[in-house]
Amino acid sequence: MRHISMLDKLITESDRVLRTLAPGEQSCERPSPARVFSETELSDAERKHIAGLMRVNHAGEVCAQALYQGQALTAKLPSVREEMNEAAKEEVDHLVWCEERLSDLGERTSLFNPFWYAGSFMIGAGAGLISDKMSLGFVAATEDLVCDHLQAHRERIPAEDQKTHAVLQQMYEDEEKHGQAALDAGGYEFPAPVKFGMKAVSKLMTSISYRI
Repeated sequence: MRHISMLDKLITESDRVLRTLAPGEQSCERPSPARVFSETELSDAERKHIAGLMRVNHAGEVCAQALYQGQALTAKLPSVREEMNEAAKEEVDHLVWCEERLSDLGERTSLFNPFWYAGSFMIGAGAGLISDKMSLGFVAATEDLVCDHLQAHRERIPAEDQKTHAVLQQMYEDEEKHGQAALDAGGYEFPAPVKFGMKAVSKLMTSISYRI
C-alpha cells in the first residue's frame, strides 16, 4: 500500500478547496430532486428572491465542506475522521444541487464564498483540536441551525416552484440525519446560549450572501 505523504495530503486538500469554490467543478452522486419537475413561470421579483435564498443555501454548503474538512484534519479518532468525510460527500450533492438551481434561475453563487470557507475551516479545525466530542457537537448544533434556515426558506418560496421545494426538502432530510448521527456518535449537545450565539453570527452570512 502506497504511503500518503504530507505533500500528497496537501495537494488533495487543495484540490478539494478549489473544487468547492469553483462553480461547475464538483459532481454529485445523487441527481438533483428538481430534475423530475418542470420549470414554472416566475416574476422577476420571485426569481431574484428565490435565487437569493438558494445563494444563501449554497454558501451554507460551502461552509459545510470547510467545516468537515477542518474537523477531519484535526480529529483524534479514525472513526470520527471517517464520519466527517462521509458527511462531506453527501453535502457535495447539496452544493451541486444549489449551484444547478442558481444556474437555472440565471444567477451566480456568492462572491464571499472564499471568505466563508476560510472562516468555517478555522472553526472546524479549532473544534477538532479541542476534542472529538466538541467537534461532533458542533456538527449537530450547525445542522440544527441549517434545518431552521431550510424550513424558513421553504415557507418563503412560492408553492408553484416545485423544483426548488424538492431540493430543499431533500436537503432538510439529509441535514437532520447528519445532526442526529453526530449526537449518536457522542457529540456534545450545546446549551441554548451557545446556539443563540451561532444563530446571531449566521445572520451576517445569510444577509450578505442573499445579495452578493
